[in-house]
Amino acid sequence: MLDFRPDEEQKMLTDTIARFARERLRKVYRDAEEEGEVPQQIVQAGWEIGLLPTAVPEAYGGFGEYSAVTGALAFEELAWGDLAATLAIMTPNLLAVPVMLCGTEAQRETYLPPCCQDAPPQVTGALIEPVVQFSPYRLKTTAVRDGDAYVLNGAKTFVPLADEAETILIYANEGGQTQAFLVAAGTPGLTVGKRDKLMGVKALSTNFVTLADCRVPAENKLGGEAGINFSLLLNHSRVALGAAAVGVARAGFEYARDYAKQRVQFGEPIAHRQSIAFMLADMATEVDEARLLVWETAWLLDQGQDATREATIMKQQIDRMVVQVADRALQVLGGYGYIREYPVELWLRNARGFASFDGLAII
Repeated sequence: MLDFRPDEEQKMLTDTIARFARERLRKVYRDAEEEGEVPQQIVQAGWEIGLLPTAVPEAYGGFGEYSAVTGALAFEELAWGDLAATLAIMTPNLLAVPVMLCGTEAQRETYLPPCCQDAPPQVTGALIEPVVQFSPYRLKTTAVRDGDAYVLNGAKTFVPLADEAETILIYANEGGQTQAFLVAAGTPGLTVGKRDKLMGVKALSTNFVTLADCRVPAENKLGGEAGINFSLLLNHSRVALGAAAVGVARAGFEYARDYAKQRVQFGEPIAHRQSIAFMLADMATEVDEARLLVWETAWLLDQGQDATREATIMKQQIDRMVVQVADRALQVLGGYGYIREYPVELWLRNARGFASFDGLAII
């Protein structure tokens, strides 16, 4: 029998993050969206909680207590506060976790210690491509071996904090297999282009990145000659995104529930109306169901089992759930839900992006 009750350390961590989300993220999320930037002091404060250093092995400067379940708990609480800030704070994971899970010893010695310092490293990852019917298993970006180097060609979009990154982990198609390559900023052929104009998560800076005959040393292929287990990395990414989606959906549900209890029409709270009460009950059920799917997948990853089936099912269910719950939250507020003074319109716009966010987060 599976037992998903958080242990004492996990409870302390989630309490800390919940307090941070409530007292810091919820106070700046709207201004951050309007200004198009998460305040640096918020990113630093979130980094100082130590989620990534905690997961890194002691040999590379971390605390060596990696757990996908713990990461899922953390992502949900952070995203409850604000999704854009969560993705900004956790951007270093996009390079560190793949290196930790699939990198060579030399790559781990090079890239993991900077992820355990007082300030977040300027690194990111690039998976999503600007194509119709994008599939992470059939990338258009290519990597071709040429002597002691690889030549990369293609384009990426939704690359978080790319304009500040010193290293970008680029995913590319090598002989029909998705592999990853560590590309330093300034490498000839690598161009960080304009900032994406997104419907949601507007406080998160993401960029268009192009690669034109970009040559990287062969040793920069993640995992060396053996390469990576991409399905494993994608499963870890989908757990992170699933947990974040649960956080966004939970935020919408809780706000709608509290609003319905306080909003009085015709002499009684609208929560007393059967249509509203049933809608809120369905929302609560869907959030709890989705959370269990995330936890099951995370638990399988912690056990070293293949969680591809569970991660795929979870993603399909949660992509639908988060939009539906956020939309119902807006419906509960009626006309007020469409006004920017209230947060539910932001949560709905953010929720709509999860179906396109593959590779934008990882634990």
